[in-house]
Amino acid sequence: MSDTESTRWLVALDVDGTVLHEDGTCTDAVKHAVARATEAGHELMLATGRSWETTAPVLETLDIHPDYVVCANGALVMKRDDEEADGYRRHLIETFDPSDVLKTIARSLDDGRYMVEYPDGFRRYTQGMVDWNLDNAEMVPFERLLHDPVTRVVVVSPEHGEEEFLKIVESMGLHQVTYSIGWTAWLDIAPLGVNKSTALQRVRDWVGIPASRVLVAGDGRNDIEMLSWAGAAGGRAVAMGQAPDEVKEFATEVTGPVDDDGLADVLLSLPGARD
Repeated sequence: MSDTESTRWLVALDVDGTVLHEDGTCTDAVKHAVARATEAGHELMLATGRSWETTAPVLETLDIHPDYVVCANGALVMKRDDEEADGYRRHLIETFDPSDVLKTIARSLDDGRYMVEYPDGFRRYTQGMVDWNLDNAEMVPFERLLHDPVTRVVVVSPEHGEEEFLKIVESMGLHQVTYSIGWTAWLDIAPLGVNKSTALQRVRDWVGIPASRVLVAGDGRNDIEMLSWAGAAGGRAVAMGQAPDEVKEFATEVTGPVDDDGLADVLLSLPGARD
């Protein structure tokens, strides 16, 4: 085993609030740290709730080409394939029937807006989903969302604040799926038992890096499982400084907030990455 292989880390990064600022930008400091960590031989990848179509541009921004990318909160894993037009193919897809959960949510939300994503990346959404990337998507009546298996459901409730929305969701009894609450009143739903950590466990097995050399970084409730997974196995579980306290509880360390380029400090702490 070479020196690089014996010190190589698998580094899985959340996107929004970790790599990217709220306005969608990535600073030069973070780009520099990503480049340094990559040059040092570490495997940097993304683990996000985003669809593949909105994740691929982030890889370009960071100028990284990992073997795997986790999307849709673990329901989709992309694998690098140079024969594909965008360099990746859909390698692992987890789906579920959204009909029961959508009907349950609709009974509790008078002003809910909905979007579902299918295994091929196509999406359908209801009227009012205005703050999302809606390329490769069509607006349909709510009933059109109920029939086909999906990888992901997104629910937005503009009339509720975050804490009020959290209480409403907890009262729904959504036991047949995995879900997480975003920074604002939006709900992300994945197949039961599927989250970022379940996908990352598979990735770690595929790339053959020990659990003790896994670093994950995130800031949201949908990062809790991967933080817990990495920390429990002796890896580094990094919460961003602006993360809610309930997220930080599962971290082994807390870095600075995204506005202060907290991720850059973490990446430069990897073996061989510091200038």
